[in-house]
Amino acid sequence: MASFGSAVRLWLGMLIVGAIALLASILLGGGDSTIAASWQGLVSSADTPMHSIIWELRLPRSIAAYGVGGLLAMSGCLMQILVRNPLADPYTLGLSGGASVGALGAMLGGLGAVLTAAGAASGALLACVAVFVLGHRDLLSRQRAAQREDSTDLILIGVMLASGFGAIVSMMLVLAPDKNLRGMLFWMMGDLSGVANPWLPVISLLFGVLCVVPLGRQLNLLGRGEESASALGVRPNVVKSAIFVIASLATAVAVTTAGTVGFVGLVVPHALRRVIGNDQRVLIPACAIGGGIVVVVADAISRIVADPIQLPVGAVMAVIGVPTFMFLLVKRR
Repeated sequence: MASFGSAVRLWLGMLIVGAIALLASILLGGGDSTIAASWQGLVSSADTPMHSIIWELRLPRSIAAYGVGGLLAMSGCLMQILVRNPLADPYTLGLSGGASVGALGAMLGGLGAVLTAAGAASGALLACVAVFVLGHRDLLSRQRAAQREDSTDLILIGVMLASGFGAIVSMMLVLAPDKNLRGMLFWMMGDLSGVANPWLPVISLLFGVLCVVPLGRQLNLLGRGEESASALGVRPNVVKSAIFVIASLATAVAVTTAGTVGFVGLVVPHALRRVIGNDQRVLIPACAIGGGIVVVVADAISRIVADPIQLPVGAVMAVIGVPTFMFLLVKRR
């Protein structure tokens, strides 16, 4: 167990790195933009084109990227505890598929960005409710959980829902007119260019961390087995239901904001667990900070590397995530 002082120092160090990553993401841009010009646009109150680019485009996008990354990493860490499977991530239970169906349906209907986000949120929450209803007995049954610690049924329900949503998405893409197809594909690969409310994921992240951190000791005990946790005063059913709801809502907000950004919820918890251990009281806040840093860096790369074309941040994250995860697996062996 890490001491409170060392945990605070770790979080502060990560927050400083996160602030540097945010500042770099804001100041770095393509085209003729220089760091000096970007800094002048950031600190100056003059109504200049660079001031508008910084405050209306780069800053909201970077803030949203940090919130989305933190939500996905925190959700991935919670999902791995919930299903007792290190391969679990925020999309294990099919929330991404539900959000994709809702968002693409709104795009097919010619609706605006706000209604597209509302459609994605509705689809994600619908998938969340479906998983909870279908997997309710497996999630809460102490007897079955003792026999099947890996919550296989819950994973299978999520996989089947994801497959069904994936088929619906494929049909939508086939039926979509050419003018809508590019936007739909970008949303599915993760896109932060049209963020409507950048503060929503950040506020949701803060709220989620404040809700989860008090459960840290119980999550540590739950990771050792439900019978042992129950003997030490933990109510496994209540804790599992709480982390399921928090992880699902966090994923829903992230997917609604940025579309599908993979590997964050899988790679970040694994990497941090190797560095700081498996104490959930330290690991979950660290994941919330570290996930934000990773997505901010990926978003900056997506804007710069192929300028003037902006790459989907989800595709850039996959390019970063795959070799990183393979490296972690090789090092673990």
